[in-house]
Amino acid sequence: MRAGLVRIKDSGADWVHMDVMDGHFVPPISFGEKMVADLRKQTALPLDVHLMVEQPERMIPNFAAAGADIITFHAEACVHMHRTIQSIRAQGKAAGISIIPSTPISAIAEVLPFVDLVLVMTVNPGYGGQELLEFCLRKVSQLREARKAMKLGFRISVDGGISAKTMPLVAEARPDVLVMGSAFFEASDPSALVACAHSAYLSGAVC
Repeated sequence: MRAGLVRIKDSGADWVHMDVMDGHFVPPISFGEKMVADLRKQTALPLDVHLMVEQPERMIPNFAAAGADIITFHAEACVHMHRTIQSIRAQGKAAGISIIPSTPISAIAEVLPFVDLVLVMTVNPGYGGQELLEFCLRKVSQLREARKAMKLGFRISVDGGISAKTMPLVAEARPDVLVMGSAFFEASDPSALVACAHSAYLSGAVC
């Protein structure tokens, strides 16, 4: 765990993204709030906690207390999205909402004014190492247009299948945040990969 944190910090990455999986909303089971609390003690980097769980509203207080800075839940797993966002904000945390590849932007249009982050999944969530689903990237453009039209300030994040190979394609869509898992931890030079991501976002250049 400590080695992973050092790798992230030394690479120049901005956040630590943590996938919490319950074995119901997605097949695997990962970890709970104790892992978040343990990591909080070891890093000052923002902890971006992605709840891939059923009934995420029940878990918000525990993850907030554990030290999450951003709590992101899935629209598909929550009936009362606005209430859940309010709950996250009430804990003093940034609120994020995520959508899987088959969910359109229209499903979250009503709550866009209330979130700090929108996470677009570019793979079907649950397993690392999957190939990026290119059709999902059009949602980034749709979100950018909605953000501008509504004069909002939420960040747009993309998660799934992002690597040095797919980075230029993802950068064309102009998201604000790129989440990398397998590609980052398997890279021989994570710092170069992060620099590539920053360069691709700032200039659109191919690494």
